[in-house]
Amino acid sequence: MIIIGHRGARGLAPENTLASLQKAAQHGADEIEFDVRVTSDDIAVLSHDGHLTDSAGSRLALADHTYEQLRAHKADLTTLREVFDTMGASIPLYIEVKKNVRLGPIIEQIQYALRSGFTAKDLRLASFSQSTLRGLHAAFPDIETVVIESWSGMRATYRAHQLGTRRLSMNQRWLWKPFIVPMAARGWKLSAYTLNDAIKAKRWARYGLYGVVTDYPDQFEA
Repeated sequence: MIIIGHRGARGLAPENTLASLQKAAQHGADEIEFDVRVTSDDIAVLSHDGHLTDSAGSRLALADHTYEQLRAHKADLTTLREVFDTMGASIPLYIEVKKNVRLGPIIEQIQYALRSGFTAKDLRLASFSQSTLRGLHAAFPDIETVVIESWSGMRATYRAHQLGTRRLSMNQRWLWKPFIVPMAARGWKLSAYTLNDAIKAKRWARYGLYGVVTDYPDQFEA
């Protein structure tokens, strides 16, 4: 079973920051997941939510503000370029692109990474949005695609067949042994999110679970 750091290692450092990604690497994550959105001036940045809320309570939509405007409210706002330049290709980067985000700036940065020493095997492209995954897969057919699905195994496999991938990530609330075992037997590489119970994860690994997306990769260190 592989360990995938969630938003870096959000249980150990502020999520979707370089500090969080570095914590995940420090604690032996096999892959590091983070969320990507795009600012009004086409800068790909790390953020789970579509809005940024600063310490004063100001709420700013990422898509409506420039990177510099947002950075003035959040000093550790991280760009996708910074991730590539800082983390390098030592650990596969699992890039979750959020729904309804412009793909052009993200594609440009992935192209930059591939020119800068990364290979297709160093990256994963994931989303809840099928249209987003189609766009990413069309641009980078050699990079592994991950279908993220909130509850339906049938929908997850249907989406995966459309994209020619075997990687699925599903909400751990809906997973159990009678589902995991046959999925593994059929060759699906199924990960559970967000699972912070190491005992449960290790039990599910015996059933054939491929990966666990966790806030606490340190709990899975050997």
